[in-house]
Amino acid sequence: MKSCPICTHSFPNFLPLPNSYFDTFHRLNVPYSLDQFETLNVGQYSCPICQASDRDRLYALFLKAYAQQRSGQAMRVLDIAPAPRLSQFLKSLPGVQYRSADLMSPLADDKVDITQMDCYADGSFDLIVCSHVLEHVPDDGKAIRELNRILAPNGIAILMVPILLGLQQTDEDPSVTDVNERWRRFGQDDHIRMYEREDFLKRLRAGGFQVKSLDVATFGREIFRQCGITEQSVLYIGQHS
Repeated sequence: MKSCPICTHSFPNFLPLPNSYFDTFHRLNVPYSLDQFETLNVGQYSCPICQASDRDRLYALFLKAYAQQRSGQAMRVLDIAPAPRLSQFLKSLPGVQYRSADLMSPLADDKVDITQMDCYADGSFDLIVCSHVLEHVPDDGKAIRELNRILAPNGIAILMVPILLGLQQTDEDPSVTDVNERWRRFGQDDHIRMYEREDFLKRLRAGGFQVKSLDVATFGREIFRQCGITEQSVLYIGQHS
């Protein structure tokens, strides 16, 4: 049986990634496979009960343990580009004081450009969740520095982007506007880069973060199997250097 750490239900299996992704990749003759993405379970992508993705479930595994460590302490959380199910989960954590931010989304509490978050003072948040946002941002270096600025001295940030394993270098070009070319090179029509893993880590460090890479050895193979998370999945946790 599988189990979802977000809704806590058990069931025979998770649901696969929608066929539309495969259809698009096939139509455009994309030169890589969806299986090459670091944290993406193509065959067991979403929870059939709450629709949480595999990366959401990975975050939940970490955050449940982290919340227990902080038991009795308030936790100021900033959720950037909030997704409904993960947002609900974050709000349910004990002691959470929740805010969300996005430049466009009507779901967000604050309308914010991630490269210039002047509405937040230095050290405003104990936990920042920035999941699959930086690949949309032309100046990701400036965004990373802003994330570091608003993180509290002892805070942590979940910093995640799509990473294509086997890529020799990050492929980026904000000037590309053709939807098909963005799909082909960057994996989605509103992405402007595809990250290579070591380069992503280098950019985080340049922005002031010390990064911990939490993988299957951290959580355990059986936990990953039960929660529908691939063994090549990695959770990146940023702290002040």
